[in-house]
Amino acid sequence: MATNAIDQTRRMLSLVTYLRERPGAHVQDVARAFGITEDELISDLDVLPMCGTSFRGGDLLDIDTDGDRIWWHNPDDVAEPLRLAADEATALLVAARAVATLPGLRESDREALLRATAKLETAAGESGAASSRLSVTFEAEGGVFADVDRAISERRRLWLRYYSPARDELTEREVDPIRLFAVGHTYMEGWCRLSEARRTFRLDRVAEIRLLDAPAAPPELELRDLSEGLVQPAAEDPEVVIEVGTGGRWVAEYYPHDSADELPDGGLRITLRTPDPASLRRLALRLGGEGRIVAPPELAESARTAAREALAAYDTV
Repeated sequence: MATNAIDQTRRMLSLVTYLRERPGAHVQDVARAFGITEDELISDLDVLPMCGTSFRGGDLLDIDTDGDRIWWHNPDDVAEPLRLAADEATALLVAARAVATLPGLRESDREALLRATAKLETAAGESGAASSRLSVTFEAEGGVFADVDRAISERRRLWLRYYSPARDELTEREVDPIRLFAVGHTYMEGWCRLSEARRTFRLDRVAEIRLLDAPAAPPELELRDLSEGLVQPAAEDPEVVIEVGTGGRWVAEYYPHDSADELPDGGLRITLRTPDPASLRRLALRLGGEGRIVAPPELAESARTAAREALAAYDTV
């Protein structure tokens, strides 16, 4: 069964208590206790050291593993009573109230959040008074996230209007959601009824979303391992060669590639594979003078045409 973001958060909170009481616990035993795979547990352990008791850093969870056992080196330090500065209390109260207004949030979660907020307000006293004069409005992605999370929890199908940048068009489709995950952006993986295949949807590209009464019934699929990133090219995918200047060297850090050879001017000649070479036109436009597509020739010409059309559009303004 896919795990949604809220369920994962609950698990990680429980994991903190579990590990505090079991120093040197075996990875295999902990994974079995939580009903998850060892890879999922290691993924949680990669996140926990970035958590702690202060928004400003410091007092973070010092947890590590050698692949066999898990060690928490500073449980007593982190377990000290939490003291929030005035700005921290204000930020936390504003965020809590904003999250409580999200559409699609389960009522039990909303009520629990409001109870916790009330307790925090009492504890903060005058320090948190400023929070009542502030408010936060989430962009559309927050509402989309809540609807997807609810659909996963209730096993319901979704209707989407989704923007595809590769085709520059909006499509309508019904999707059986499988899971939410974040790799740079937040994504939903699901079974698309339009294409009858597994598809990944970036939440900030969802123009409109609606929960349907139809039950979600995706086929049994093995979840992809995303530890190496969202895009994992196959050997049979078309090859693309891009040359970048010194200002475009970041491309080699963000895109999986077969090779990155140094150029005399300090740039790189990057060879990569992608199932959708046309999607790299946007990368070429973003690079501007710091990069160009070299091969295949038809893609290079397509990128040049897109650049000329973009410049022509500015000339008509």
